[in-house]
Amino acid sequence: MSALAATLRVRRGDFTLDLDLSVEPGETVALLGPNGAGKSTAIGCIAGIVAIDEGRIEVDGVVVDDPEAGILVSTEHRHVGLVFQDYRLFPHLSVLENIAFGPRARGVAKQTARAEAADWLDRFDLSAFASAKPASLSGGQSQRVALARALATRPAVLLLDEPLAALDVEIRDDVRAELAGHLRDFAGATLVITHDLADAAALASRVLVIENGSVTQRATLDELTANPATPWVSRLVSR
Repeated sequence: MSALAATLRVRRGDFTLDLDLSVEPGETVALLGPNGAGKSTAIGCIAGIVAIDEGRIEVDGVVVDDPEAGILVSTEHRHVGLVFQDYRLFPHLSVLENIAFGPRARGVAKQTARAEAADWLDRFDLSAFASAKPASLSGGQSQRVALARALATRPAVLLLDEPLAALDVEIRDDVRAELAGHLRDFAGATLVITHDLADAAALASRVLVIENGSVTQRATLDELTANPATPWVSRLVSR
C-alpha cells in the first residue's frame, strides 16, 4: 500500500492542476518543474492547505480529501509533516519549543513533547541551540530545525517545499548531503518539490516533471537525463 496516493484536480482561474501520484514507504519522489507549474499547489493539497475540486487523497491508507464523498480532513489531523521553503519557524519560541510544537499540536503532553524534542535535537546535532531563538540561527541550522520539527510528529508522509532554495550557495551542497542522509533513515514517504535537478538527483529515486499543471514525464534520473520529454527538461539537463 502506498503511503501517499493522490489524484488532484484543482482549478484556479485560467490554471488547472491535473496530477496523479503515489509514493511508497521509504521512497523519496521529486516533483520537478518550472515556477508556476503547480508544484506548490500540489503540496498544499496534500498538506490540507488547499482543498481539491475533484479527486482523492489518501495518506497512510486514510482518505483525507474526497469532495465527492464529502471528506476533508484538516491539516493538523493528517499524518503529514511539512517543511516550507522559508522554514516558517516561530520567532518567539526557542528551538526546543519549535520542535516540541508539532507533537503538542497532536495532543502530546507538554513534558513528553519537550523530551521528544530534546531527542530530535540530539539527532540533528542541535542540542547547543535548544534555548536559542530562530533569528540567531544560520540558514543550515534553520533548515535542520524545520526538518526536525516536521519529523517530530512522526508523519507517514513528509513534504519538502524547495527545502534548499533559501540557503546560500556556499553551504547548499553540504546541507543537501545531510538532508539526503536523514531521508534515507526516514521510513515514511517523502515528496520533494523543486526546480533544481541537483536536488532531485541527490534526494529522490524517481521524478515527476510537472509543467502547466500536468505531468509531462515520469522517470528515474537516468531516464530523465537520457530521454528528456519536453524542451524545458532538455534545457534543465543540458545546464
